[in-house]
Amino acid sequence: MGWSSATLLAVIAGDRTDEAGTEPVPPLVSAWALARVAGPSMSPTVRSGDRLLVRRVSTPGRVRGGDVVLARFPSRPDLLVVKRVRRVVPGGHWVEGDNPLVADDSRAFGAAVVVGRVVARVWPRPGRLAPPPDAV
Repeated sequence: MGWSSATLLAVIAGDRTDEAGTEPVPPLVSAWALARVAGPSMSPTVRSGDRLLVRRVSTPGRVRGGDVVLARFPSRPDLLVVKRVRRVVPGGHWVEGDNPLVADDSRAFGAAVVVGRVVARVWPRPGRLAPPPDAV
């Protein structure tokens, strides 16, 4: 299985419906969270085991194409994924992984609700994330 999921090392709770009226998805409770990546779909940018510093997104307009984000799909609100935003679509954002061989993203589940934007990798290679592979 090729899931590129994330485990939050901070508390997640609560439900909300995003501004587009999609199904309730749990938001990030705190302004900052630390997430641990599991899976290959964002490789080579982010690898399984990487720890990411994430800032909660309260305004979807602050997310731009190319941003690496934590998101949830309304059809799978229990699954928190690390993906790259491609564009804004009705119901949220179209998100895809950087690994073209793994399609566990909007191509399979449709629009996603972005709950956090990845600010930096904190372990094992601290620093900002690389741009999308197609932008290099």
